[in-house]
Amino acid sequence: MDWHPDILGDGFEACSFEAAGDDGVARTATLVRYSPATGPATKDSGRRRALLFLHGWSDYFFNVDLARFWADRGYEFHALDMHNHGRSLRPDAPGGYVGDLADYDAEISKAIGVIGSGGPQPELTLMGHSTGGLVAALWVANHPGAASQLILNSPWLEMHGNSLVRRAASTMVAPVARFRPEAILRLPERGFYWRTISSSAEGEWALDDRYRPPMAFPLRAGWLSAILAGHAKVARGLGIDIPILVLLSQGSANGPFWTEEMRRTDAVLDVNIIALRALTLGRTVTVERIDGALHDVFLSPPKVRADAYARLARWLRGYAEGDAASTAPP
Repeated sequence: MDWHPDILGDGFEACSFEAAGDDGVARTATLVRYSPATGPATKDSGRRRALLFLHGWSDYFFNVDLARFWADRGYEFHALDMHNHGRSLRPDAPGGYVGDLADYDAEISKAIGVIGSGGPQPELTLMGHSTGGLVAALWVANHPGAASQLILNSPWLEMHGNSLVRRAASTMVAPVARFRPEAILRLPERGFYWRTISSSAEGEWALDDRYRPPMAFPLRAGWLSAILAGHAKVARGLGIDIPILVLLSQGSANGPFWTEEMRRTDAVLDVNIIALRALTLGRTVTVERIDGALHDVFLSPPKVRADAYARLARWLRGYAEGDAASTAPP
């Protein structure tokens, strides 16, 4: 792997690689790692822990505070800019596009292989935000035993409203997705969430508009069909057998016009239906509802994201950071 200094500066490195899925198509992805000068903190001897973060749609990894949180807890932090996103964008490729969520499997598996090289196999925690949360949940369900914990930050597990909306949307988009998968669907563009997080607007985060466009990438028929198929799998139940943490805002504000409520709610998803869908993921699911949180709870205003980090740390103490042997039956 050809590691080089990353755009995030000191301590961050990146490398791009190709991975071919079951369809034989080689796709480019980029793995980012955080290597602080002092090395990751050691919480207990003899255990190697690693975390892989998956971003949302029309997004990329940029949250250095999140990387530092995990490093401070003794984890080797990595993030994957999946194909057609962020650092992996190519001039001739449609930004954000995927025709089947399973197309991400090969690059995720290869990234995990890279993480595990050069030492004892680490205990892996997979973390995903929004669409990356959906992808992470499906990947864990299809690769039992590969991860020890699953953490989902506002995962996109269902359409707004209910499953009837999803089924109606599937019926309408299926013919276009079949014959013209990269056809752009003309839907209203809304940059409300970007407005709350970008330092170019009213937020505090420096975003690269090439990687995280204010209005997101064009929405294509094949992509939407793939998302809806993923939602249908979640609705049927995934049977994940590892501990799962789902972090969500307390409320949603999804209207067609800007409101001040969007500064303290999820302006992208219907968090109530997501909370219900979370219970179909597996047998051990913790749902944390965070008052005042944005769509990415770790990009919320300082006091709110401090609450989110505190809840995450509490969950880790209960499920991930104890003595592994202590969970064995007497």
